[in-house]
Amino acid sequence: MESLLALMLCLGCDIAAATAVDDPVDVELVLAVDTSRSMDPEEFDLQRAGYVDALRHADFVRAVQAGLYGRIAVTYFEWAGTVRDETVVAWQVIDGAESAESFAAKLEARPANTWRGTSISGALRFGSRLFDNEFEGMRRVIDISGDGPNNIGTPVIPERDAAVAAGIVINGLPILIRPSQSFAELDRYYAECVTGGPGSFVLPIRKSSEFATAIRRKLILEVSGTLDAAPPVPAQATPVMDCERGQRNRRLFSDPYFPQLDR
Repeated sequence: MESLLALMLCLGCDIAAATAVDDPVDVELVLAVDTSRSMDPEEFDLQRAGYVDALRHADFVRAVQAGLYGRIAVTYFEWAGTVRDETVVAWQVIDGAESAESFAAKLEARPANTWRGTSISGALRFGSRLFDNEFEGMRRVIDISGDGPNNIGTPVIPERDAAVAAGIVINGLPILIRPSQSFAELDRYYAECVTGGPGSFVLPIRKSSEFATAIRRKLILEVSGTLDAAPPVPAQATPVMDCERGQRNRRLFSDPYFPQLDR
């Protein structure tokens, strides 16, 4: 009897230890930031500064602390035709102004580099894998920004659908300050081809002056899980957009041969 009781207590310890491995947070948030060469220096600097300023803002910190656990886990990476491992800023818990400042400082210190290609599908696949971590989030969100359509790699729809099927919400920040004449409706493209999951949304940026407030608003919405009185463009839109047009255009007019991309 004593040995049986000891075994039961031991099993209970193992279960408790296994449960303790998971670190509860309100949100696991992946920031996936476009650094393709279509981003001119002004857009690149505004985008970087927008994320840094948003993370430091008191409204963002208050939104984090208002959650059930009062803490989130966040990571960051940059993407273009590929994702480079050196662009990844490792997962960190944000639970107040000090930890938010710490993460913002890491982003601010990153070197400014751009690369060829725009693989949204590759960014979504890479971002989805980052959720294999020690955290246990009530929600899992990929926040992806970009200024062009998917034009290399696998089609974006299967990668989006796989992420959503895994319980990941994808929100989009299409940058339309200087839209391409061949792809002016990037907000619709993001709504129909990139974003997905319960409550997903698209928040387009059309003016340089909108960067800081738009990124801050987006992060607050993602942390709080609620839309404000003036909600962004919903991700559910009529399926009219050609989601593979960017890839066809690149094959026709740009790089027909890709092995040296980003070298």
